[in-house]
Amino acid sequence: MEVIVAKFGGSSLCDSEQFKKVKDIVLSDNRRAYVVPSAPGKRNSGDYKITDLLYLCHEHVEKSLPFDELFKLIEGRYTILCSELNLSIDILKYLRELKEKIINGASQEYVASRGEYFNGLILAEYLGYEFIDAAEIIVFKKSGRLDEKATYDAVNKRLSVVKKAVIPGFYGASRDGEIRTFSRGGSDITGAIIAKGVWALVYENWTDVSGFLMADPNIVSNPKHIEEVTYKELRELSYMGANVFHEEAIFPVKNNGIPINIRNTNNPLEKGTTILNDKLEVKVGKITGIAGKKDFTVIAIEKTLMNRHIGYLRRILSILENNNVAFEHIPSGIDSVSLVIDDAELDNKLDIILEEIENQCKPDSLIAYPNMALIAVVGEGMIKTKGISSRLFSALSKNDINIRMINQGSSELSIFVGVENEDFENAIRAVYKAFEN
Repeated sequence: MEVIVAKFGGSSLCDSEQFKKVKDIVLSDNRRAYVVPSAPGKRNSGDYKITDLLYLCHEHVEKSLPFDELFKLIEGRYTILCSELNLSIDILKYLRELKEKIINGASQEYVASRGEYFNGLILAEYLGYEFIDAAEIIVFKKSGRLDEKATYDAVNKRLSVVKKAVIPGFYGASRDGEIRTFSRGGSDITGAIIAKGVWALVYENWTDVSGFLMADPNIVSNPKHIEEVTYKELRELSYMGANVFHEEAIFPVKNNGIPINIRNTNNPLEKGTTILNDKLEVKVGKITGIAGKKDFTVIAIEKTLMNRHIGYLRRILSILENNNVAFEHIPSGIDSVSLVIDDAELDNKLDIILEEIENQCKPDSLIAYPNMALIAVVGEGMIKTKGISSRLFSALSKNDINIRMINQGSSELSIFVGVENEDFENAIRAVYKAFEN
């Protein structure tokens, strides 16, 4: 039987009305056999995420501060949910147990994980599905990394005898039973693990948006919807800040060729965006999306006959390494190289790095250009299309935007351009207009 794994985010499970939408979605297709819930998210802009409240409770106890009022907010959310959904689960019993464990020094990861755990209990009863504690099947090593072999062995064994189940996202346990969590947003990873473990037909990721857009809607008015995107394209776009989906959740399903479908709980009839290994048809002349970020610094280095100075680039990169600074890109020429570095990485280390490059590498010219922004134009169709670069550069030129840096990825899936921070929004709009049709 074909199986679908459906993960629902915090916005999809923030209150009883959203739970009703989720139930309608799950029961509308009998193939949706395994459901992975997040903890309840915000109901409105002034509300709190349950996970944030749980972290705060743990922090208050560590600082010997009272947390009763915080915990009442958590209790209220869950008791209202159970009441409005007419459930028989004694959620107060679970909440009392948690409060006692927080007082007695439960770990931060255990406390944070209970948001998904309680939501899983509630959703399982509401759907009439079996509840499976993620701690039974998601196995972590002592280092905090996922134990893949142990996890997939446990998933296969447990789910082979369960036709319908709710499995909370975000957490698992080490072999000694200690609760461990993924990074924030890690319910996406749990869903991907379950999808791989059962060889799902598709991994559905339900949220409050209908997939990806071709550009940031805060910059471009009504950008087009992306129907299909490959894993490689998504990697490029996510790297530049187009975040709808937890990046690490790609890897469990990628090698198995399982598509990921980003869907909107509030508009379930929309098809959303499907993430694929490869597109059946690559549209020549089309790009998939545009993304970008501000606040980079470019360190431009020139040295006559640089290519003949053995180890020159290694010495430059060693200086970054010794200062614990990562770089984003290294555009280069025969006698020049530029280091593109996120300002957050530099953290007031720029003067030290420049001084060390000057002393150790003796460049002919060394200049730092701050306040730079990077824009990525991404699409598999770029490889087979002449004139993509021309359209890109013409669009920027026509809008009086100076290009400070150009770099094309080795995969030819993307072209990166550097512009001034102040030109960033206008550049995104200009590029989008050039490629929207």
